[in-house]
Amino acid sequence: MQAEQEAQFQEFVRARWSHLVRTAYLLTGDAHHAEDLTQTALAKAYRSWRRVARSDSPEAYVRRMLVSCNSDRFRKRRVAEALTPSPPERAGRDDAVSRADERGALMGALAGLPPRQRAVVVMRYWEDLSEAEVAEVLGCSPGTVKSQAAKGLAKLRSYPGLAQAMDAPARGHARSGQGGTR
Repeated sequence: MQAEQEAQFQEFVRARWSHLVRTAYLLTGDAHHAEDLTQTALAKAYRSWRRVARSDSPEAYVRRMLVSCNSDRFRKRRVAEALTPSPPERAGRDDAVSRADERGALMGALAGLPPRQRAVVVMRYWEDLSEAEVAEVLGCSPGTVKSQAAKGLAKLRSYPGLAQAMDAPARGHARSGQGGTR
């Protein structure tokens, strides 16, 4: 790789690293897997940086690599991870604990989705991409994005831990006079 392209790639990584890791975390549910996944996608991007840099959106190109690398993880044999619905011990309930419970419930609910639905939900509602952009990233039709999003959201709505975590803070705010709407 030429020095100019090397510098472009390094700048891209510096500018987009944390965003890509956050997206990978939402796809994997694990900080360590997220960093590994991001590094894998960036290593592939590095090898073909000329092509990536010439694309309309290098970030979208690398994001698609991220999703593909995540799908590859499920093709390999690996040890199944068992998520627990709640931490073993509960401390006093304050806003920080409530937010952590909400995040834990959300991550548990996301982990229960099939990889394709999870990718659609993350890209559509976390990354705030349009249906067409998600379809391009995943290499499918906008109709597939719509159906996978609908199925994924329905599963998330029915996840008991998520509904319970989201209802508890709302009741707490209502008692304190701050209103129950979030």
